[in-house]
Amino acid sequence: MMTLDEFLAEWRGGADRVLVHTSGSTGKPKPMLVEKRRMAASARITCSFLGLKQGDTALLCMPLDYIAGKMMAVRAEVCGLRLLSVPPSAHPLVSLDAPPVFAAMVPMQVYGSLRAPRERGLLRGIRHLIIGGGAVDDSMAAELRGFPNAVWSTYGMTETLSHVALRRLSGPEADEWYTPLGGVAVSLTAGGCLVIDAPAVSEAPVVTNDVAELAPDGRRFRILGRKDNVICSGGIKIQAEEVERRLARHLRVPFMVTHRPDPKFGQTVVLLVQAADTSEAKEVCRRVLPKYWQPHFYVAVDRLPLTATGKPARAEAARVAAAAAAPEAC
Repeated sequence: MMTLDEFLAEWRGGADRVLVHTSGSTGKPKPMLVEKRRMAASARITCSFLGLKQGDTALLCMPLDYIAGKMMAVRAEVCGLRLLSVPPSAHPLVSLDAPPVFAAMVPMQVYGSLRAPRERGLLRGIRHLIIGGGAVDDSMAAELRGFPNAVWSTYGMTETLSHVALRRLSGPEADEWYTPLGGVAVSLTAGGCLVIDAPAVSEAPVVTNDVAELAPDGRRFRILGRKDNVICSGGIKIQAEEVERRLARHLRVPFMVTHRPDPKFGQTVVLLVQAADTSEAKEVCRRVLPKYWQPHFYVAVDRLPLTATGKPARAEAARVAAAAAAPEAC
């Protein structure tokens, strides 16, 4: 794992590019060389949007091997923030005596902090908390809605040098739509996938695999799921993330929706369940899902396949489902 001193030496060195790796949520992580000037531009855009000022404290609690951690360090360097660095963990606030002005966390870290009373108090005191690297589920969003300060869900990827849009989760400004940052515009492909035009951070528009919907104003958007997570079963297109969102309100055990090849339907929905017994999952699915969304098979696993940054490893999940010798049928 890269240290802060190592990254700062690289950032302050003579090269005009920095090596980063994609998260690997849909396959193996890929190396990318990105221009420092574009990373600096991204840092300024974020700090401007949030109103961060020189001297404000910023918490670095994510690995520096990935873009999210690197960009926290870059924001501090470019915008004069005072960086507080702690080892990445599920409880990033445990060693702090006072809340930072600005922090970026993944949902797992927010979850851990919410469940420790002292850390929850510090979390509430963060003036701007941005959450990325995974979806914020409905139960977490409900907990954060009453926070006194600004909590944001981020949208972005390595190719856009971290986030390019934010969605407010707390207070009366809470919204289901993402608002692009300054200088960022969005549109949709003919197939409904989001296109990001952010010339300051990317030389060409980025065509994503995220199926999206534009708000009536044509500027804001919301994500429905990934194009490569659409399961085509018997002529019906099923968005894996939509099924997961429906189940998340009812299923208590960790789970993931995936698929496996099927000679009759082309693909069938498979539910990976991190539990020894799948009976509860089967009962919940029958009760809350439309018939054509219901899994054909249930596979009990010791641990759900996740990437190094905690995102669902979709390609690995499909391999697990396909390799299961005799999945439990519905």
